Order: sequence, then structure tokens, then C-alpha cells
Amino acid sequence: MRPASFQRIPPVTVRTAWAACPRGTPVMLMRDRLDVVFADEDFAHLYPADGRPGFSPGQLALVSVLQFAENLSDRAAADAVRTRIDWKYGLGLELDDPGFDYSMLSEFRARLAEGDRADQLLQLMLDRLVAAGLLKGRGRQRTDATHVLAAVRRLSRLELAGESVRAALEEIAEADPDWLVPLIEPEWAKRYGRKVEIGKVPGGKVAVRERAEEFGRDGQRLLTAAWAADAPPRLQMLRQVEILRQVWIHQYYWDREGQLRWREGTALPPASLRFDSPYDTDAHYCVKRDVEWSGYRVHFTESCDQDLPHLVVHVATTIAPVQDGQLTEKIHDDLATRRLAPAEHIVDTAYLTPAHVERAQRVHGITLLGPILADNSRQAKAGSGFDKAAFTIDWVNEQAICPRGATSASWTKLNISGHTYLQARFAETDCRPCPDRARCTSSATRARSVAVLPRALHEIQMRNRLDQQTEQWQRRYAIRAGIEATLSQNVRTHGLRRARYRGLARTHVQHVLTAMACNLSRLADWNDTAPSARRAPRFRTLCNTAGFAIT
Repeated sequence: MRPASFQRIPPVTVRTAWAACPRGTPVMLMRDRLDVVFADEDFAHLYPADGRPGFSPGQLALVSVLQFAENLSDRAAADAVRTRIDWKYGLGLELDDPGFDYSMLSEFRARLAEGDRADQLLQLMLDRLVAAGLLKGRGRQRTDATHVLAAVRRLSRLELAGESVRAALEEIAEADPDWLVPLIEPEWAKRYGRKVEIGKVPGGKVAVRERAEEFGRDGQRLLTAAWAADAPPRLQMLRQVEILRQVWIHQYYWDREGQLRWREGTALPPASLRFDSPYDTDAHYCVKRDVEWSGYRVHFTESCDQDLPHLVVHVATTIAPVQDGQLTEKIHDDLATRRLAPAEHIVDTAYLTPAHVERAQRVHGITLLGPILADNSRQAKAGSGFDKAAFTIDWVNEQAICPRGATSASWTKLNISGHTYLQARFAETDCRPCPDRARCTSSATRARSVAVLPRALHEIQMRNRLDQQTEQWQRRYAIRAGIEATLSQNVRTHGLRRARYRGLARTHVQHVLTAMACNLSRLADWNDTAPSARRAPRFRTLCNTAGFAIT
């Protein structure tokens, strides 16, 4: 790499750009606010020091952000570098600069997909924003996630089995056609000669099972031959052959008679392990409420300080089945490493447990604000009876005291779904004659028991459940709704909902570039002067004038 400086915009480019766009464009405004966002020296570790000089990686990075800001293809982005005056202004180029070939953009993204380079690119932009006084740590931030559809065709399990065989045959036909020819059966040309598309199979579940086991026998024949002693070793290293082997582990099993059978129901491995497509093994099936999809999940964290632009400061991409709460600690750790940890982090219930609240405050000094999951016991839902909050916990003596004054007889430690609970169980001699037994437990014979979290977490849980019922807490939490607008903006304007590329690493690059494009748009729209008063709606003014008060 031969680093070049684009600190100074050519005078002719400056005069022409401002003459053509006297109010400026987002690209021009970003250049004036942040100067050079990406310098070639920032990417020295991505390129070798010897060889033929390449195009400026700093400019490729900026073009990639502009490309996502306007949702352009690689060809259209490369054409914009050659033809758009405002882009030449933002890039610091002469008006007659010929630009570069569009293929350099995909090659640059491939470099970003390695390791955490995409996150480093976002960090470079955030550093410029901090230096410009447009972003700061220890403020307020909010986080939410949305689903992302994979860039592959949605397949049923039956189509997945057939398409996995076809993909392996295609790859072997290219790598070693002479080895494959003796294996081909007469039906394979019709069965795998084109992409496998299967609608409704006549005959119901029995017919589906028969069709699946037909695919299973074909795939097993191919795998057995590839792993035979006289087979070329390179066949086992082919990507689609290895994917076929794993798909067969997920979808089939050998019965006691040695027959290959189709897995069904609970015999299937979890969705986080199964492949949904042989062409993108990182895409997984997931259901969240009434939405089901195959692909990924992306988490955006943005600043929401009142006197500064709202900017995306963290992006996390996961496979679809990973739940939101598994990202809370990582988000905090990453923000702390970047010195952008907030003082208050607003999230929804999915990101929040008492343990998360306690760790955020203890490790990073972050106040994690969000609704703790409500008590789902029968008594709490009914609103009458003795729910968990009605019991007094004596932590010193390790006892629970019921509303009638009875003391628990035992105190044991439980492990439920990886979490520690303390269970207080009352004696049957106290519970059976109790006049409030029907309000306390639905069991006719068993005594009441209460399971609580360890003391620090239990107190956080009880305190938050009380606080979130107050109007003051709800006003503080109302700002979380803004992250929904951010996700909507990126879905509608920047194509966040659909993955452009295959694989988790490349999809994460897309999400980081999308977040940076969002930041560019926010900078262009932000005005650091006091906001002007909004004009009241004319109908509302008319009603007030006529004496019809609108509440």
C-alpha cells in the first residue's frame, strides 16, 4: 500500500460543488463536519507493504459507507465516484479523476469480513465523531434488535435434503467429473438436474417420509463413495460434500435394522445447529412472536442525548436463534472498551434480568433501565391471593414468612436453567389447616413453597417491579421507543431487513456499513441550534378558538 493524503480538497472541486449544490449534500456536510473520516494509514494492516500500488483503502471505506447510505450496487457506487460532484468533494478528488473498478469494493468488504475489522471501521468513525464533539460517553443509549432474512431461498426440510445432494454433485462434477460418472444413477439427472423445488406432496406425511428417505439413500451413496479407501482425498475437503455430511447427521439416523430413517419431531437437533440452506450454513430458522424467518438477528445501540445527534455506536450480528439477553453483557463490554459506555442504558424486557442490572452497575457503572419480567404465578396473574411479593424473606435466618405469620421449614438451593434460586418450603402442618390455603396454593395436599433469587438480585427484582409501575419511571423509559424509529429507518432506507451477502461475517460487514450510513444521514440532518417551535395544527387551533378544548 502507498498511503496518500486527501486532506485538502482541490479548489476547482470546491468551487464547482458549492456552485452546483449551494445548500450542500449529506456527503459534503459530513466532509465539512468530520474532515477526512478514513485515512489510508488506518488500513495499513489490511494490505501488504510490497507489490503493485492499489487504490486508496481510506477512500474505498468512505465509498462503501456512501454506497449503503444511498442503497447502491457496487457498479452504481463506482459510477458515482466518477460522475457525482458531491462525492468527489467528500473524497477530495479532482473533477477529472477516473475512479476505480467496481470489483474493488467487494474485495475490500472481503478484507473487512476477517476478524473484527468491520468493528474497527465503525470505531474509526466514532473516534472522529468524538473528536468533533458530536458524540460522548456516559450519556444515554438505547438498544433493540430486528430480524434479517438470509440471502438464500427459503427451503423446506425436504427441499434442503434434495438441494444438499444437488449442491454436492455440482461441486464434485467440477472438481473430478471422471470419478463421479460411474456413481450416477439414471434417475439422478431428473432428480438433481435443476434446483429442487417441492410443493405439497400428495399422500401426506407418509409420502414426504418416503421422498426424504429417497434423497437420504442418494446422499448416503455419495458420502460412502467419497469416504471409500480408493476415493481421492480432496473430495472429502470439498465444502458442499462436508455440508452434505452434516445435513445427513441433522436430518437422518440409522434404525436398529440398519436402515436410514428421516428424523421427525423431537428427534431433530435444535434450530441453532441445523442448516437451513447448503449455500449459507450460518442462516438458521427462528420464531419470535408472530414472525418466523431464516437468517440472522442484528442489534443496534444508539446514543440518545438531547443536545447531540442520535448516532449508532454499536452493532452486533448473531444467528437468528440467539436471544437478545445473551448480548447485553457483550454490548456493555464492547462499549466500555471503546470508552463509550453510557451512564444509562435503556432496553426492553428481552435484554434484562436482575443479574444483568447488577453486573452493569458493578462492572461498568451503567444504570440498566427496562421492565423486569413480571411475576407469572397464578396468584399474581389473578390479582388476588398470596403471590411472591406477599412473603417476607428473612435473609439472616434463611427463612420465608407467609402473610399469616408461618415460618418456612426448609431452605434449599436450586439450579433452574443455569440460574441459582433459593427455595423456602413451608410445613404441611402449617399449610393444611390454614384458612387462606385456597388463596395461597392450588394443591390439595402439598405445602406452599417460594423460590427467590439470591438476596441482591431479589431486591433488584422487587424494587424494579415496583418502580416500573410509577409515572416517573414510565416517563424515563419512554425514550426507548426511539430505537424502533432507527431500525425502521435502516430497514426502509438502507435495506437492513435483507442480507446482501452469505455468511455471518459478511452479513455483519453489511450491518456495520448500514449503521455508518445511518450516522452519515443523521449528521446531515442534525442542526446544533435550538429547534424551532412546531406550528400547531390548524384544526386544533380552530377548535381552541371556537371553545372546543382538545385534551
